[in-house]
Amino acid sequence: MSNTATTGPASVTPDARPTHPRPARGWVFGVAVAVVLVLALVSLFVGVNDLSPLDVLTGRATEQQWQTLFASRIPRTVAVLLAGSALALSGQLMQLLVRNRFVEPGTVGTAESAGAGILLVTLLWPGAPLVVKMLIAILTALAGTALFMRLVNALPRGESVIAVPLVGMMLSGMIAAATTFVAYQTDLLQSLGVWLAGDFSGILRGRYELLWVIGLVFVAVWFAADRFTIASLGESHAHSLGLNYRAAMNLGLALIAIASAVCLVVVGNIAFVGLVIPNLVSAALGDNLRRNLGWVAVSGAGFVLVCDLIARTINYPYEVPVGTIAGVIGAAVFLVLLLRRVPSRNRASSRKAGGRA
Repeated sequence: MSNTATTGPASVTPDARPTHPRPARGWVFGVAVAVVLVLALVSLFVGVNDLSPLDVLTGRATEQQWQTLFASRIPRTVAVLLAGSALALSGQLMQLLVRNRFVEPGTVGTAESAGAGILLVTLLWPGAPLVVKMLIAILTALAGTALFMRLVNALPRGESVIAVPLVGMMLSGMIAAATTFVAYQTDLLQSLGVWLAGDFSGILRGRYELLWVIGLVFVAVWFAADRFTIASLGESHAHSLGLNYRAAMNLGLALIAIASAVCLVVVGNIAFVGLVIPNLVSAALGDNLRRNLGWVAVSGAGFVLVCDLIARTINYPYEVPVGTIAGVIGAAVFLVLLLRRVPSRNRASSRKAGGRA
């Protein structure tokens, strides 16, 4: 896992122009947190079963309504917040370590490798506890991420920045195709689809608690944020500053694998959260991980929460998978971000050409 950040232009950010983002004020972050909390409160009272805030506040709610609130609505809302923050944080860390804004765990084979681990456990130990499935998914996710990093290191120097995400997408496609083939041959295709579908409808008390592991990941990233920021400068710069580059990279990849695998096991695959949110935050605040950490977590939680509310109301009383809504919105936002970068790079190239002329 060495030489990751020193492979040349293929592993640098798409827009290498220096930026001077304005520092975000504390009250702005407070407003963002307040908005997410308001949306979370709204989420508690959106669903098929009738449950109104007035009944809860006045104590007139029935026993069934209280059970719905504590056994379904609160666990689901907490799961949405934790999963959204974990996916965004994983994407931010992945982009920082690989030094490429076009990657996230869902586009480099991490999520697909975790899915292969779940299929493996289902084949060998169908009645395995959820914790065992999570551990196997973490190991296979880590193996898939390590394979991606090895392929990136093998890219020739001077390759286009697009080469890195292309390698990730090809690796993801190969792993997904192999997993689907095995699932089809063993008559587990439907079960695998249920596992991988990004959906919170099945979240109940007792089935989401593993997501609290993400809190430990967040703490670890917070304490190691400066190390990850230094590691993103490249191996030579990291060594000159006294950082153990390989240890920092291995720790970062392990945290990415843990967060991604836990989310996949509990709620399934939700695309574009780790791709769009870090790009938006970095465009506003820069690439300092410690400064961005809170913003990335809150923005990711809010994004997935909005997608979940849309999924529950767009075809009421039926639900649309959250992964579908997040994919549509995320793809549109990322396309806008990508198109806004292209003209700026073209203008910069034109200015350089004019100077040479």
